[in-house]
Amino acid sequence: MPETQLSVRDRIFSFVTANALAVGVVLVVLFLFIPLPKVLIDLGMVINLALSLIILLTTVYMRNAADFGSFPQVVLFSTMFGLALNITSTRNILMQHDMNNQSEMVKTFSEIVAGDNLVIGFVIFIILIVVQVLVVTKGAERVSEVKARFTLDAMNNKMFDIQNEFNAGVINEEEASRRKANVRREVAFFSSMDGASKFVSGNVKAGIFITVVNLIGGIVSGSVPALGGNMSVTDALNTYARLTIGDGLMSQLPAIMLSFATGLLVTGSDSEIGLGDRLKKEFTIDGSLYQIVGVVLIVLGIVFHNLSSAALIPVGILFVIIGVRMNRSIAREQTLKKEEAAKASASQQTGSSPDDVSPAVMPEPLALDLGYALVPLVDQSKGAELLDRVTRIRRESALDLGLVMPKIRIRDNMMLAPEEYSFKIYGIEVGKSKLRPGFYMCLNTGGVPRDKEIHGEATVDPAFGMPAVWLPESKRAEAENAGYAVVDPPTIIATHLTEIIRRHAAAILTRQEVSNIIEKVKETNPVVVNEVLTGDHRFTYGEIETVLKNLLAEQVSIRNMVAILETLANFAPVTKDPWKLTERVREALGAQICLQYCDENKVLRIIRMDYALCQKILEKRSNDTSGRPVVAFDPVDGRAYIKAVSDSVAAVQQNSHSLPIILCPSEVRLLVKSSTEREIPGLVVLSINEVAQAGTSIKVEEIGEVHV
Repeated sequence: MPETQLSVRDRIFSFVTANALAVGVVLVVLFLFIPLPKVLIDLGMVINLALSLIILLTTVYMRNAADFGSFPQVVLFSTMFGLALNITSTRNILMQHDMNNQSEMVKTFSEIVAGDNLVIGFVIFIILIVVQVLVVTKGAERVSEVKARFTLDAMNNKMFDIQNEFNAGVINEEEASRRKANVRREVAFFSSMDGASKFVSGNVKAGIFITVVNLIGGIVSGSVPALGGNMSVTDALNTYARLTIGDGLMSQLPAIMLSFATGLLVTGSDSEIGLGDRLKKEFTIDGSLYQIVGVVLIVLGIVFHNLSSAALIPVGILFVIIGVRMNRSIAREQTLKKEEAAKASASQQTGSSPDDVSPAVMPEPLALDLGYALVPLVDQSKGAELLDRVTRIRRESALDLGLVMPKIRIRDNMMLAPEEYSFKIYGIEVGKSKLRPGFYMCLNTGGVPRDKEIHGEATVDPAFGMPAVWLPESKRAEAENAGYAVVDPPTIIATHLTEIIRRHAAAILTRQEVSNIIEKVKETNPVVVNEVLTGDHRFTYGEIETVLKNLLAEQVSIRNMVAILETLANFAPVTKDPWKLTERVREALGAQICLQYCDENKVLRIIRMDYALCQKILEKRSNDTSGRPVVAFDPVDGRAYIKAVSDSVAAVQQNSHSLPIILCPSEVRLLVKSSTEREIPGLVVLSINEVAQAGTSIKVEEIGEVHV
């Protein structure tokens, strides 16, 4: 029998704990109607006060507002619980005329506030109500409303940015899904908070109404004999006024903490740092602020020269001490950082001993060397933007080419002229130019009338080779009004670096980077990766690297690695020739490549190569030492061929200023490209199969023909 009883008790306890929330909701509803003894009323008030404190402290330690996703439901539950207790307490006050039967919490709080002076108690109580209604609750309600509206307005942009990063390969599908879920959770949270703030506001108004009814009803029921009252009006007013103050405080104190918690939550930033750490970081930037405040307080204490000086002067001295100690701490931290940076720099450049020298001294993958006159361009303390521009270049190259560039090392180089800069890839200089600090490079892109041309120091744009002039700051507005494209030195360097990276992307790609890319693809597409790297027709990283380099050499993005690997896997049983595989991959990426060269109307303007000329090129096909297909024309035919292509391209550029694009059969595309890249750099050569792959997504317009 005891075992059976214990088992029943266990089952009941398990049921209650598993359904605690449901039980609590039912009890709250019952509290609205069922009278409770004062012991349970006191217990409920203590729980309500503790619950409000827990909610308030939870919001203080919450780093991201949306992480407290249950807050709107918690606010609703706490509001209903507080109102139920308030109604129950009011019922007890009106029904029990004996003070011994009144709630001990109500009597205690009334004594704390009112004491022996009922008027002072009422004044303090009214002030608390005004602060609650006009300051805390009203402010929290307004912030919730505005935050919900702006969060909802920003949702589409956030989703669009996440999708762009996913499309660019910057993040994987799992990360994109997580971020989108966070955005939806944030929108749902702040939308719910907008409604939850109305519960808090309504709770305050209901509390005020109950307090007024409590006071009037108590006086009437306590002083009217017909209603069971046996007090004089004065005694009833004194008794029920005190009880009203105590009961009102017990209902409004948790409510004001709930309003405070709501305000803290909706005004907080979406930071990964807690509020305490954030305040510590932001209020310890400079100790001089505290020293100034301390000195002001000390001066006020000396000027007033009364008893207030006993508070002003010691507090002022305390602030001065805090400021001095804070500045010393900041100075020590800065000194330690400088020493660590100096040690790291010395270790990188010379090593602390011969034993520290690496047996393999590797050159920097990407390096930007600056003459000493250009060093201020990277000094962030002077508002320089070059470092941010370089960071954006790496991000843009990932979006544009699908290749995440190594970090670009920026160094001062005393071997350069003061105004020179040089860009190196693995220690090899690939670009160099000279700037004029304090001057702007102005380019006439064709929109400047002859009578408005401005004379200055002639120069050449290093990125595109266009003629330009250097003009001082004083003539910048005049140049812009005349129609010049005005470029500042950081933008010149950033644009030059972008073009260099695009042209030399193939040289930047390494086998290790290929491995990193494939490992990233494997996270979401393991089947195609396993097919390419295993089996009878598997590829080595070197073979894959060669294909990717061939694509990047013609500025074809490798973002769509899944399509590239699938094409390699499909043609692996047929050939391992990297040049043939590159052409098959280009055909698979035909739509992407064609759209890269279309205009805003998706029109691809091409120069068609004569069929007879294509046959002649095929007849002269050969291979160079690396195995790359080339055209072995004799000198006479070679000059005639290059002249024919050059004339056709020049005619197109002169008439329409369009990008020259040669269209030819897939069998000769690579031959045409290899035979023209030295004499006509930048010439785009597409195959018929690539254009066919684009289908109806583009329109083809023939604007010329190459024939001999």
